[in-house]
Amino acid sequence: MRRYWLMKCEPSAYTIDDLERDGRSSWEGVRNYQARNFMRDDMRVGDGVLFYASNADPSGVTGVAEIVRAGYPDAFAWKAGHKYFDADTRRDAPTWYMVDVGFVARFGAVVSLETLKNTPGLETMMVTQKGSRLSVQPVTKREYDVVLRLGRR
Repeated sequence: MRRYWLMKCEPSAYTIDDLERDGRSSWEGVRNYQARNFMRDDMRVGDGVLFYASNADPSGVTGVAEIVRAGYPDAFAWKAGHKYFDADTRRDAPTWYMVDVGFVARFGAVVSLETLKNTPGLETMMVTQKGSRLSVQPVTKREYDVVLRLGRR
């Protein structure tokens, strides 16, 4: 069964334009246990992804991607000196995981957080909830479809 996700990234780190150029990319550096669990346990090849630019002006969904490689250990956790290094993670029992995402489409304009908050059908979408800071979030098929319609306008 196909699942749907919203994945946040700051434009200073990586954008939908970067993903379009690269075609696919690893989604590494997630250091939150709940987000890690989604990537490790729940994401599957073919799942849909809403690519969300966080801390942007405006913040919002900039395009669509898909999972092209399911969860695997985040090798940066073992790379001493790297910003995602974690001295406590072990190769025989990795703490951190990542997935690979592939480019699907870039929206003509950002579907802003404000738009998401004011669109019928998205009232309970995790990203619209106060205090929702998780960088990897599940999205229902209905929410995903509504955002796609908004992005294709």
